[in-house]
Amino acid sequence: MKRHDIPENLQFDERGLIPAVVQNAATGRVLMVAFMSRESLEKTFQTGEAHFWSRQRNELWRKGATSGNVMKVLEVVADCDADCLLLRVSPAGPACHTGETSCFFTSLGSDAEGRGETPLSEMIGELAELIHQRNEKRPPGSYTTELFAGGVDRIAKKVGEEAVEVVIAGKNGDAAELCRESADLLYHLLVLWEETGVSPSAVGEELKRRRH
Repeated sequence: MKRHDIPENLQFDERGLIPAVVQNAATGRVLMVAFMSRESLEKTFQTGEAHFWSRQRNELWRKGATSGNVMKVLEVVADCDADCLLLRVSPAGPACHTGETSCFFTSLGSDAEGRGETPLSEMIGELAELIHQRNEKRPPGSYTTELFAGGVDRIAKKVGEEAVEVVIAGKNGDAAELCRESADLLYHLLVLWEETGVSPSAVGEELKRRRH
């Protein structure tokens, strides 16, 4: 993250704090909410890692200093009133002290059918993270490990095969089949991205560029 000067119009409260929403840059999932002081914001810019201000301990703290689950900050954005910040981060591990990925995991309600739906972007991001872990650890017996062992040729071949299956399902007009085959195609495409060093966020930025 590039170094920036703190805007003069940021609205710190009477305690010198401003709330910060922390979001996984890859998945879009909200991970936590914390408070930042001018000092912690400056420290975040200086180090590229998330630093906050503890209201309980009344001190500066670096996220992951104890757990190792540091957060690399990719972008800091202020809202329209300049009284809240959004930190887009790449987390090294779970954000919550309970071990959960996000601090927001207790549902107080859902849709009319009694079930919440996970956004596709979030699922793709989480799957991409899992595929990345498989690539690094190469656990035996894993299908993903077998794909990486076969290299780009095998992975690309599978992407081609799954793409054909998607076309056939679409031609057949079978929505359930198309859904299944699309999931297979997305999975193998994510493996290909991982093998060739392409991140989902980079693809997202390319789509964003084309939207304008």
